[in-house]
Amino acid sequence: MTLRNDNRPWYKERWPWILISGPATVIVAGIATLWLAVISNDGLVTDDYYKQGLAVNQSLKRDHEAGSLGLQADLMRADQNVRLLLNSDSAVILPSQINLKLAHPTRAGHDQVLEMVAEGQGFYSGKLNADIGGRWLVSIEDPAGQWRLQGDWLADSGEPLRLTAKAGK
Repeated sequence: MTLRNDNRPWYKERWPWILISGPATVIVAGIATLWLAVISNDGLVTDDYYKQGLAVNQSLKRDHEAGSLGLQADLMRADQNVRLLLNSDSAVILPSQINLKLAHPTRAGHDQVLEMVAEGQGFYSGKLNADIGGRWLVSIEDPAGQWRLQGDWLADSGEPLRLTAKAGK
């Protein structure tokens, strides 16, 4: 039997580094996860969820009002510019300004509210604060809060979004 006596230090051996690599990888992944959790705004939980639940019926009144007015809107986008065409079945006087709310389904920090200005004949225009992509929840309402149109929009598609209110939802 031969005895090995090369007196190499431990850090020059391969096995300690292989054993250390597993826990070191977990530590780096944990730090990266912590960093992502701190810098991202999930925006999924609100402080006043109970009040928001009570306000659902008031929100539905605005949807029904849009349906009784026969409102319909087409939303188009070209880069940062947004254009809206609003039509009505009845003789409704359209407001000089409309609020367009774009809400990201999972990241409230990316939400935008645009004040669309009337150009005439039902056309409104506005400009986005930041470029958008993917799925967005769209809400169009008058400044007085009397009616509202809502829908889902894939902002990356070249197709305009058509929002139609139905009476008696």
